[in-house]
Amino acid sequence: MTTRLTAADFDPEVLKLFDQYVHGQLSRRDFMSSAGRYAVGGATGASLLAALAPSFAAQQVLPTDPRIKTVYVEYPSPQGYGKLRGYLAMPAAAKGKLPAVLVVHENRGLNPHIEDVARRLALDGFLAFAPDALFPLGGYPGDEDKARDLFGKLDQTKTRADFVAAARILKTHPNSNGKVGVVGFCYGGGIANYLPTVITDLAAAVPFYGSQPPAAEVAKIKTPLLIHDAEKDERIRAGWPAYEAALKAAGVKYQYYVYPGTEHGFNNDTTPRYDEAAAKLAWQRTVDFLKSHLAS
Repeated sequence: MTTRLTAADFDPEVLKLFDQYVHGQLSRRDFMSSAGRYAVGGATGASLLAALAPSFAAQQVLPTDPRIKTVYVEYPSPQGYGKLRGYLAMPAAAKGKLPAVLVVHENRGLNPHIEDVARRLALDGFLAFAPDALFPLGGYPGDEDKARDLFGKLDQTKTRADFVAAARILKTHPNSNGKVGVVGFCYGGGIANYLPTVITDLAAAVPFYGSQPPAAEVAKIKTPLLIHDAEKDERIRAGWPAYEAALKAAGVKYQYYVYPGTEHGFNNDTTPRYDEAAAKLAWQRTVDFLKSHLAS
């Protein structure tokens, strides 16, 4: 049986370098060169990168799970790229209207992990829709590095308009109760922070380690927020003091949790940065929060 690697198996500096690589601040070659300085026991920069890369082999809810229904759908998005495509999941035995949740991926598009997250929400009784921001460029390519490169080519003004359109689609979907929340991770966490600044009737927003909106935009937020951050995520946490001050000044309802000892991406169970205890706690808080704000 293979022992699963965790963040504790890597030098903290390697994890910082990996975060820079994932977010486009460091090239693949520079990561391997820099990380190689911390390699021990025959490891190399290349082997460290391979060890930190996601593996989609195990999923919490299989696509074939009979308790849910899933389908890929397309919708028009006149203000965005013109057309949205995403993954829609709902309980198979649903009766009546469902609370709706928009699921926003990281900076790699709609990969198998985010589809799994949508299925988890469906099991908890939600209508979940996970759009693929990369659809205008051909969709998630099945390779994380290629996906990351494609992501940098998106027109973010159009991409953000697509996510606004997706929220509106969920609000009027035949299976929706009309109450929409958003949960997003990394890039998607930034979108989860952004959408309440432009959608006044968004019922709930749950950003996981996402970038914060400009302080001047925070006064527009009418949506209750549940914000999850990782203790060791210096890049994201650096923006928290200004965001918190703006939230308080605007009287926005929010809950903020920092998970001790965790790295950016701690909820993503496909990589060694995953922290099982923190992820389970954050996810339970997320589901409870969404249910409390999206119930009919």
